[in-house]
Amino acid sequence: MSGIRRLPIGVQSFEVMRNDGFVYVDKTEYVVKLAAESRVFFLSRPRRFGKSLFLSTLKAYFLGKKDLFKGLYIEDAEQKQAELEGREAWIKYPVLYLDFTGGIYDTSEGLLNRFLSFFNEYEEIYKSTGLDIPDRFKNLIKKIYETTGKRVVILVDEYDKPLLETMIINEPLNEEYRRILKGFYGVIKACDEYIRFAFLTGVTKFSKVSIFSDLNNLRDISMLPEYDAVCGITQKEMEEVFRPEIIELGKAQNLTEAETLAKLKQKYDGYHFSESFVNVYNPFSLLNVFAGKVFRSFWFATGTPTFLVRTLEKQKEICIRDILENAEMSENALQDYRPDMNNPIPILFQSGYLTLKDYDERLGLYKLGFPNDEVKYGFLDNLVPAYTSISKDASGLFIGNFIRDLRDKKLDSFMKRMYTACAGLPYSLASKENVQMRERDYQIAFYIIFSLMGQFVQTEVVSSKGRADCVVHTDDTVYIFEFKLMGSGTPKEAIQQIKEKGYAEPYKTSGKKIVLIGAVFADGIDEDTADTWESCELP
Repeated sequence: MSGIRRLPIGVQSFEVMRNDGFVYVDKTEYVVKLAAESRVFFLSRPRRFGKSLFLSTLKAYFLGKKDLFKGLYIEDAEQKQAELEGREAWIKYPVLYLDFTGGIYDTSEGLLNRFLSFFNEYEEIYKSTGLDIPDRFKNLIKKIYETTGKRVVILVDEYDKPLLETMIINEPLNEEYRRILKGFYGVIKACDEYIRFAFLTGVTKFSKVSIFSDLNNLRDISMLPEYDAVCGITQKEMEEVFRPEIIELGKAQNLTEAETLAKLKQKYDGYHFSESFVNVYNPFSLLNVFAGKVFRSFWFATGTPTFLVRTLEKQKEICIRDILENAEMSENALQDYRPDMNNPIPILFQSGYLTLKDYDERLGLYKLGFPNDEVKYGFLDNLVPAYTSISKDASGLFIGNFIRDLRDKKLDSFMKRMYTACAGLPYSLASKENVQMRERDYQIAFYIIFSLMGQFVQTEVVSSKGRADCVVHTDDTVYIFEFKLMGSGTPKEAIQQIKEKGYAEPYKTSGKKIVLIGAVFADGIDEDTADTWESCELP
């Protein structure tokens, strides 16, 4: 029996990972590349994507901890780069490391306390003081340079956490935080002559106007093809580094190696960060599936960020279906996020819920969509309470019963559940005044429910006017649905529309029974009208 390898779940320290024998995917090629440029860098990646570990790797490198890098790409590359630059290899630099992940930011003291902890740690060593945050930061950098004779390395992890935790819920505090951070990061530009290297990470990149306006030498590498895989795991890396775990996972799930790889790709692959479209896996999910030997939604189990929930709630008038199916944006719009913007696509992209799917070079526009099944179904599941009467805790059971009803051909039970799901639909204010808005509310509810059913059966949730609203395939039956709002038609008319428009034609050669279902929904706002439906089987 082979030994059990240590998988670094939750390990964010490069030093701990190397000293304690954890499996490590070598990313040191990027360290060499970045260090050679001697600039100020920014990297945006979704949560739990390896940003902290990469920052820790940079820290170990600039502290000259050569022994930690034995056997890695950088071991030889650093010597070659040093000879090219005419310097010694593994030079030790003073490093300032600021981590915002550990703070609590619900009051004005929250951010100040985090800075106070940071300054107290380093000012005591270098005997530096100052009047306010920018002044203390500037004096500290200069004092370190004067004391050591070496330029300073600045590493900032999750710079945007204070902003994300206060966004929408406390705008005055958010504005105060933006002002404080703007002054802090402006020092990096002002002290350029004393700085060897700086690297900032975060989930979002707030508009330069609000945060980085004074830091105009910042280089954003988030969407550069050469840094696609700086965080995350590529297909090649996974198959080379984790082959023992892939084999064990396949055995546990009774799958061949090829089937295991296919399911891993479907569940956890598909992140793209540039027009090169290099596929990247979510490392957190991969490590967890290898450790537990079971396919689950590990990334979503850590919780949906509150800032995202608040953003979607604030922008309820936007059709979420249109966003998810027809999302398009330019590169500039995707990279910068403004708290006052009415389009949630940039923050959905930066936080990992949408990814790049296609690029129109002529127009400079990216098309976006879900990266994989884990994100797709996890995201839709989180939307259930906002767009239906189904509670978050009950959504899994509710969807399971939908599938069971269709498989057992219990249409009465299926439709009763559908009406129940929409009975207490939380209508937007605009929908009370606008029939089209009311129809949209129902369409979103249907879209979410049928999309979630796609985890278990083949479904088609159609947005084109030339096809049925929804199609569900079971082992022996194809169900074709057409929904109408009360006043826009009857169940019979809905079924007649399916027939006249030829919605069933693509499925007549399937060998399966074809059932047509027409349903009418009351708007549920001012009326208590009984909802009705009919079905018929094609001969």
